[in-house]
Amino acid sequence: MCCFLLATRTLDVGIRLTPQAVSDEKAALGLLAAENCAHPRTWTGWPGQEYPWHGHGYHKVLFVLAGSITFEDDERKAYRMTTGDRLDIKAGTKHAATAGPEGVECMECYR
Repeated sequence: MCCFLLATRTLDVGIRLTPQAVSDEKAALGLLAAENCAHPRTWTGWPGQEYPWHGHGYHKVLFVLAGSITFEDDERKAYRMTTGDRLDIKAGTKHAATAGPEGVECMECYR
């Protein structure tokens, strides 16, 4: 008699990129409000600015409003973002980022 054990594995992705999720800042604000993301804030990074490895105790939602930025997860997978893109970072996910050659303007909030 032979037995086969079938295992299923759920992929738990810490970072998810959604290209061209919004057309502008107003659309980003609307999506964040619809998702009950309180207190969105904007920030800018100069060309090539680096954000060292860190994590958050909350789920972060981020939109690129202008320019570009590349995030990297702890497996060294790169997520290049440009204007209109959305990034969701699950709580506790280690990541780093580097602003693009033209700098970046982002809007983010947490939930």
